[in-house]
Amino acid sequence: MKPSLLKKIKLLNPEFPNKSTGVINGKSSGLLNWNDIAYPKMYDVYQALLSNFWKAQEINMQDDIKQWDSLSIQEKEIFLRINTQLASLDSLQTPTMSCVMDYVTDSSFKAIFAVISQQEAVHNESYSYILSSLVPVKEQNVRFDQVHQDPIVRKRNQLILDTYENFRQEPTPDHLFKLCVGSTILEGIYFYAGFAFFYHLARQQKMLKTSTMISYIQRDEMQHAYFISQFTRILMTENPELQTEEHLEYVYQTIDKAVSLEKEWAHSIFVGLDGIDLDEFDGYVEYLANKRLRQLGLENLYEERTNPMPWIQVFSDEMMNETKSDFFEQKSRTYTKVSQANGFDEL
Repeated sequence: MKPSLLKKIKLLNPEFPNKSTGVINGKSSGLLNWNDIAYPKMYDVYQALLSNFWKAQEINMQDDIKQWDSLSIQEKEIFLRINTQLASLDSLQTPTMSCVMDYVTDSSFKAIFAVISQQEAVHNESYSYILSSLVPVKEQNVRFDQVHQDPIVRKRNQLILDTYENFRQEPTPDHLFKLCVGSTILEGIYFYAGFAFFYHLARQQKMLKTSTMISYIQRDEMQHAYFISQFTRILMTENPELQTEEHLEYVYQTIDKAVSLEKEWAHSIFVGLDGIDLDEFDGYVEYLANKRLRQLGLENLYEERTNPMPWIQVFSDEMMNETKSDFFEQKSRTYTKVSQANGFDEL
């Protein structure tokens, strides 16, 4: 039996109520009244995302430009490869979040997907901004070509890309569910593990302006990952046909594959780098994966552990929120308070 396709939502359905009756396949007028929405918690998520607004140009890269030549050849190589690899992931997110909006009935969720799409575009520009500050255009182009030729990066990205393309070609509830799992991996595991290298440099007082920007991106991604996990849980609750052993097994198998690919990538790029223990990094990826599973309401896949890379806590949102200032630059900046109460966890 061919699965039923989701229909693109009309812009206006005046015969329906403003408060949506479902995140997909529901009835909604298309008008958004934040004071009358099905899931009031989404207004908090929306406000948290808006409070993060920033632009790459706010950060003066002069200190990093001066310090660039003092990095080792290996540090420069890893820096450039991770920068463009992260940009390649963000390149997928902006159009994908916009695509999902077309099939989501609830206008409050549409608004949040729109903000996430815009923030991912900012992140993508930020990586280009960092790159343009450090290397000439010719090398920038070489590096961006390199990222989609790297076989390990292509394998990592393909795991996500397949779920996105499947939904674009055949927008079914099942494919939307799998897209959400892919997005959880991208925003909650792949990004975070890449950020670890920049924080590794920062703890040595290297490239602090880059790390400042990465901290802003990481704060956004933390909230994106949280929202996607909540959207997934609501999607499953409202659509019981997704609550099967097959779908549960899909989550565990896909996250386990992502963890393996992330470890493979790390072992290829960090080998011989002083200061990052690969066994600890492997444990860190599993630690992140367990967190994402718990956000989805599932049990740990890997042995429960505390963060095996404790030095990274110094660069967490929780620490920066406590100081109420930019951790790296120590200038005034307002941060959204993150706590267990709203579900946003630390790095």
